[in-house]
Amino acid sequence: MLEKLKLQLGIKLDDDAEDSLLTLMLEDAEQDVLTWTNRTEVPTSLESVVRQVVVIRYNKQGAEGQTSHSEGGISRSFEDLPKGLQQSILQKRLVRLVTYQ
Repeated sequence: MLEKLKLQLGIKLDDDAEDSLLTLMLEDAEQDVLTWTNRTEVPTSLESVVRQVVVIRYNKQGAEGQTSHSEGGISRSFEDLPKGLQQSILQKRLVRLVTYQ
C-alpha cells in the first residue's frame, strides 16, 4: 500500500525519506477505518479510502485544527473527510449488536 500512496502523493518510489512517516500515517488511517466500520480487517474495497485519508492528512500537515485559512487573497477551507469518503466508509460499516443481561 505504501507504493500506491507514494504514487498518489507524487513521491518517487525510490525516495525513502518519508517512508517512516507514511507508514505511521497508513497504520493510523487503517485503525481509524477499522473503528469507523466496526471491523477487525480492512477489506480490499476500503484500501483506497485508507490511502485517501492519508493523503488528506499528509496535505494538512502544519495546518492541523484549522478550518479555513486566508493569505494573500487566497482562501482555503478544510473539511475533515469529504462526503464521498464518508459514504464509502458508511457503506462498509458493520452493525454492532449489544446484549444486556
